[in-house]
Amino acid sequence: MAIRLLIADDHAVVRKGIRMLLEDEPDMQVVGEAADGDEAVDLIGQLDPDILLLDLTMPRMSGLEVLKTLSRQSHRVYTLVFSMHSNPDYILKAVQHGAAGYLLKDTGQAEILKAIRTVSIGELYYPPSASNVIIKQLVRQQPGAVEPDTPAPKAPTVWNRITPREAQVLNCLMDGMSSTEIARHFGVSANTVANQRASIIRKAGVKNTADLIRLAVSDKRR
Repeated sequence: MAIRLLIADDHAVVRKGIRMLLEDEPDMQVVGEAADGDEAVDLIGQLDPDILLLDLTMPRMSGLEVLKTLSRQSHRVYTLVFSMHSNPDYILKAVQHGAAGYLLKDTGQAEILKAIRTVSIGELYYPPSASNVIIKQLVRQQPGAVEPDTPAPKAPTVWNRITPREAQVLNCLMDGMSSTEIARHFGVSANTVANQRASIIRKAGVKNTADLIRLAVSDKRR
């Protein structure tokens, strides 16, 4: 089944460019376009896309406001930010409000396609050169920099609920490593890592890897 995408950007030329880039991919389908944040939220409810490709700077409702709105709703959609902003503060805020990935608008076609396919299976995607820096900065971030929509749950934390090996796997996920890279790092099969990740997600009580990373980061700051 093709990955269903909704493009949200206030520039028509950007939306057209992305559509042209994706139209020849047999596993991808652009199901709609939004010119502002309000329209993006409305179309998600109507079209039920798998991935929202989201610009941060839009009229009526910004990309960050879209992320906040979606975090309070029940739609199952992964958000891949596609922005001109390379400032770590933008990236950090996008992650904290639910983005599963972050790409700059000068990103090449191959990486855009890779990011979409990665996010579509519930994994995080950041440019390899920036992923470690971004996640480590998020871990070090002082409480209060961005107000969460709901208070973080008190003890026990996710780190109290998992085994030592699962904690090692979780740290690797927080460093931006893929399942294949983690398997290679520990000298085990990809299936073993997949089972460990599934066990961590189950114990954490979350739905996917993106939610797991956000919870683990929050718990580490407590």
